[in-house]
Amino acid sequence: MTRDARRPNIVLVLTDDQGPGDLGCTGNPVVETPNLDAFHGQAVRFTNFHVGPTCAPTRSGLMTGHYANSTGVWHTVGGRSLLRGNEVSIADVFSENGYATGLFGKWHLGDNYPYRPQDRGFQESITHGGGGISQMPDYWQNDYFDDTYSVNGEFREFEGYCTDVWFREGMAFMERHVDEPFLCLITTNAPHGPFNVDPSYSDRYRDRACTPDRERFYGMITNIDENFGLLMRKLEDLGIADDTILIFMTDNGSGGGVACDSEQFIANGHNAGLRGVKGSEYDGGHRVPFFIRWANGDLVSPRDVDTLTSFVDFMPTMMDVCGIDVDHYDQQVNFHGRSLKPLLTEEEPVWAGRAIATDSQRLPNPVKWRKSAVMTQDWRLVNGSELYDATTDREQRNDVADQHPDVVEKLRAEYEEWWALVSRQFDEPIPISIGADREPETCLRSHDWRHPEDPKPTDPRVAEDNGYLAFHQGQIRQGDGGNGYLEIMVETSGTYHVELRRWPKEEDRAITEGIEESDDGWRSDILGDYRFFYSGGKAMPFTEATLKIGDQEWTKPVAPSDKGIAFEVELAQGVTTLVSTFSGPGELTRGAYYVYVRKLPD
Repeated sequence: MTRDARRPNIVLVLTDDQGPGDLGCTGNPVVETPNLDAFHGQAVRFTNFHVGPTCAPTRSGLMTGHYANSTGVWHTVGGRSLLRGNEVSIADVFSENGYATGLFGKWHLGDNYPYRPQDRGFQESITHGGGGISQMPDYWQNDYFDDTYSVNGEFREFEGYCTDVWFREGMAFMERHVDEPFLCLITTNAPHGPFNVDPSYSDRYRDRACTPDRERFYGMITNIDENFGLLMRKLEDLGIADDTILIFMTDNGSGGGVACDSEQFIANGHNAGLRGVKGSEYDGGHRVPFFIRWANGDLVSPRDVDTLTSFVDFMPTMMDVCGIDVDHYDQQVNFHGRSLKPLLTEEEPVWAGRAIATDSQRLPNPVKWRKSAVMTQDWRLVNGSELYDATTDREQRNDVADQHPDVVEKLRAEYEEWWALVSRQFDEPIPISIGADREPETCLRSHDWRHPEDPKPTDPRVAEDNGYLAFHQGQIRQGDGGNGYLEIMVETSGTYHVELRRWPKEEDRAITEGIEESDDGWRSDILGDYRFFYSGGKAMPFTEATLKIGDQEWTKPVAPSDKGIAFEVELAQGVTTLVSTFSGPGELTRGAYYVYVRKLPD
């Protein structure tokens, strides 16, 4: 196929926790983003584009064309950041249609089979674990610099800063596949905290960004911008810039660029005139930049498009503009979004109005109306009761629900339809497989614990409570968290070796042993106040280990020198639950943060 006749490439750059006001081109007078500002001037800019208010839900919608809650991803931890096995991903579809597919950076939709990127259509992937570098599923002691990442499931050491690695490896993928169409996702974990960055980026914001954390946050964004400039030059050098759909977007509201008051209005920082930040039901939590450029795609000239659009539109749009039969797949998967091609290619598109919805659950089980927003072109219904005129009240300051009860009633009815759509599988398990050929040894982690009681708060405004699980490495070091259960799928009946550990295998340390804190080589200018993520560890005087799988239970003593407590157990094929417990003097109990499982030969 000649280059002129071939289908376009797609490159999506998705950053993490960079809000609508964390760019120079959206009005921030402090942060320096010259390359993205230039790209903004070359792109069609969707200025009313909405995602999930947190990272994993947004990713699930982008990957599937389905609202996050319906995919099983309504949280960022607790076993509900795993993309249901029955979902068809954008990488599945593009692979089936002759595209090379690659993902470089943050995945956050599952770290075990069958939820990893290599299980979901990505032919090449290089990723960190969990929702961020230094989180609990990530390789032990990764700190953004010279880290160890998963390459299609195998750990490998990399040199350099994480964002530099993601772009470098993504561009190498493009170069390898320059003569065929490709789908390449560069999904940075930056500028998500911890805000680790070289001082050469953060020092330029000293005394200009309110706090040291924000100085580093902005430094991370400037590093992203620098890499984005390298990416644009790489596409030019390869001769494929005009044949490539290049997209920049962020995954939710700001995670470090602004501070809010008690009502989620901006106290300081820059938020593009919006109320709320990451996790918020107000527009500042889920209205994000979405810039798209395709020189050979007959797009309209660079401009702002204020039409209400959504992350669930991304997959059908990319399929449509690349000539993949959307209707064929829609019969199979029933997209919740629609193609944005008319808005991209027509000067006066015919576009039917619609309502879209989003929410921020971050609970073991979803709660109706919790931190929700129902949106139309003209209105925002927040939490089922507050109404804002989107045409005149960008900051959502004036609740006009009392003046427009008919609008409230209509939008509440739209929410009811949406809730019925997304809640159909809420009670279905999302189990992690053990004994699968594609993952001979499975590491089950506290990051994915389900709550042992699965509380269902009656107040949708109730604050999230993840105290039962430890999801980042600092919590492992301090012995934090309680316990929970894991949903597992025993792939085949047989004998399994199950080993309970407090520390991961790469730490190779006794269960009860602590780690002496050291100041040697500590770089506070790079790692800030996040010492507890990387240094020290509390001794835990456990004396007993218990494993419970389904109705079966086993107990063994813990000796001071034991690094792991191993059980050989007979398991039948099927879905069940696993609970691991270390106990000690008094009421001391914790779950085993790491449980390694492999099937023994018959």
